[in-house]
Amino acid sequence: MARTVAEHLVDQLVAAGVERIYGIVGDSLNPIVDAVRRTEGISWVHVRHEEAAAFAAAAEAEVTGKLAVCAGSCGPGNLHLINGLYDANRSKLPVLAIASHIPSAEIGTQFFQETHPDRLFTEASVFSEMISTAAQLPRVTRSAIQHALAAPGVAVLTLPGDVADHEVPDDDAPILIPGACPARVLPNEADVTALARAINDAEKVTLFVGAGAREARSEVLELADLAAAPVGHSLRGKEIIQYDNPHDVGMSGLLGYGSCHQAVFGADLLVLVGTDFPYASFLPDDVPTAQIDIDASHLGRRTRLDLPVHGDVAETLRLLNPLVERKTNRKFLRRMVDKHAENMTKVVGAYTRKVEKHLPIHPEYAAVQLDETAADDAVFTVDTGMNNVWAARYLTPNGRRRVIGSFIHGSMANALPHAIGAAFAQPDRQVVAMAGDGGLAMLLGELITVRAYDLPVKIVVFNNSTLGMVKLEMLVEGLPSHGTDSPEMDYAAIAAAVGIPATRVVKPKDLRRTFAEHLDAPGPALVEVMTDPNALSIPPSITSGQIRGFATAMTKEILGGGMGEVMSMARSNLRNLPR
Repeated sequence: MARTVAEHLVDQLVAAGVERIYGIVGDSLNPIVDAVRRTEGISWVHVRHEEAAAFAAAAEAEVTGKLAVCAGSCGPGNLHLINGLYDANRSKLPVLAIASHIPSAEIGTQFFQETHPDRLFTEASVFSEMISTAAQLPRVTRSAIQHALAAPGVAVLTLPGDVADHEVPDDDAPILIPGACPARVLPNEADVTALARAINDAEKVTLFVGAGAREARSEVLELADLAAAPVGHSLRGKEIIQYDNPHDVGMSGLLGYGSCHQAVFGADLLVLVGTDFPYASFLPDDVPTAQIDIDASHLGRRTRLDLPVHGDVAETLRLLNPLVERKTNRKFLRRMVDKHAENMTKVVGAYTRKVEKHLPIHPEYAAVQLDETAADDAVFTVDTGMNNVWAARYLTPNGRRRVIGSFIHGSMANALPHAIGAAFAQPDRQVVAMAGDGGLAMLLGELITVRAYDLPVKIVVFNNSTLGMVKLEMLVEGLPSHGTDSPEMDYAAIAAAVGIPATRVVKPKDLRRTFAEHLDAPGPALVEVMTDPNALSIPPSITSGQIRGFATAMTKEILGGGMGEVMSMARSNLRNLPR
């Protein structure tokens, strides 16, 4: 029996293992939505903003590793997808987006809602094509799916609404091409030998590990032991390499903690392992540096590079480790590990003593309480900004937990829609959205989505009524904060108004009990934590320029009559200064 383009497309998605499409219905999407309605094994998820649809699909793809799908109607509808698609593409997640289009006869006439999605999404995807005829559909859709899974990344199909109703010619070709197993990417033997020689000759080796080492944890730890190397990590590398790691020295960058910065700058050989860490100011330009990466375009684009190795991290280390001589001098490793333990005691301990009566609540303390209360296999979705800092420093990975965020694209408002996608994909798993009040406010309507589907998403709102990270950026640049504060808002009351059980926590002593009550309960919940707006993230290494910026900003604040706020900020952050 002949099928329409919409029916054939939906059948192809089902064959690829897709179980749902996130989006908002619209006239040009109607044929797709109706085909979903009539097809078993797939459903339509009605979000309140298409940006949330893209973020939700990205989170589903991240926790499952499978293709996830979102859709937007013509013009403004699919344009709303673009921020979430940028995020998914930069995170290398297999997402397919259906961007419906105006009637094909009207394209190029400045018709109502006309845009050109096949052009607009090019930078946010690995594949972006328009289906103009029914005959194109089977092969173009197969190609889109292959691109999304193989790159991996975002594939965009632009589909005019009228073409979606056309009949697809009978085609005996398979509806889907079976996926191949990933290829092995082996490094050049000479590069591996050169790296082994450099490690053997170096007295102080440090490894800095990123998300590219996800399938190579045991090999990285073996190399660290052989080379007596402290192991630092990026934010995306945290959940892979931090836990049960006697060589761990924490994280670098603006979110950093521990002794990672000292280990990186104090080495005489730095080995970057599966990371494209972008912050050159936190990487040394006077330390010989090696880099292992499966993507050759990453090699040397962030910092100096003396020894490039192009290859899969696990495959490379399996060849490298037998060539590395186990070091007997382990003084550098012991010194960095001891320094890390000392720093972590000061940072974490400072916010777990004598804070039960401190008002407003220290966000660091709240993060620790959440970490200790959440499930061992929880999925945390984290808003960009200060919540990134608290998650990076205080969430404890264990090999089963996941921490998802907009860690490369850096978008606001990702935590709640990411949590929606993770909860749909794995409904029996605890999903915790660590949201800032600024991020939650931006896509506040998705609370309705959570309630409508009774998703077991636990939303923890760190409410400081300010854009804390932006405030910090202004202070570093010598500017008093301006335009960063928000009116006080009762998000617990808003959640309750849409039918989500919610509690506002003002006293630190109530945190653990409230978290336990809501995390263990079925269905959705929201806990609003009223946190100190003056609590700032202090990086592990403060430059003279940053100090001058703080001093200048504080002087301007005092001269403007803000002496009280300056003193409050000082009291909130003195204990967090690196020592």
